Amino acid sequence: MRMDYPPSLKALLQELERLPGIGPKSALRIAMFLLNQPKETIDRLIQALQKVREQLKLCRRCFNYAEGELCVICQDESRDGSIICVVEDPMDIAVIENAGTFQGRYHVLHGVISPIEGIGPEDLRIGELIERVQTEPVREVILALSPTTEGEATSTYIARLLKPLGLKVTQLAMGLPVGGSLDYADHLTIMRALEGRREL
Repeated sequence: MRMDYPPSLKALLQELERLPGIGPKSALRIAMFLLNQPKETIDRLIQALQKVREQLKLCRRCFNYAEGELCVICQDESRDGSIICVVEDPMDIAVIENAGTFQGRYHVLHGVISPIEGIGPEDLRIGELIERVQTEPVREVILALSPTTEGEATSTYIARLLKPLGLKVTQLAMGLPVGGSLDYADHLTIMRALEGRREL
């Protein structure tokens, strides 16, 4: 039988449990930690959350998170604009950047094609990707989607659209486990997957 908490604590626990990877025990541990913090610490956390909510938007070029029109990667003139790495979500950018080998730019789809969940190509940023490769000097598109059924289907769909445009379309090497998720891969695996990418 679950302990009956005061309403305010119960509400906090319910919100914490909505976070990915946070179950009832973790939610309680986080809540108890927060309750033992000074008011200033909690105020800073609240302000940081509000600031992110108010100031972050999507980059108009790649759809990564940004505070201005362009994200920091799109603003960086030293990056190679001829190579675009297509990822499922912004967290995947952080994973690839931490590997420290990729110097191109990104394009975030914000999901993968999943008929079961009612997500079709029109629900993703695929149209914007096609427009980008037609207006920017792109020579290669790397499809860095997780090797799940949905990720593979999305990669195949995008490759079919890009190939007629005369672009080199590659996919990460299968150092990544089939059915796995990109954000669980270590830096060395990501680096080798990028280096050993194969053409579609």
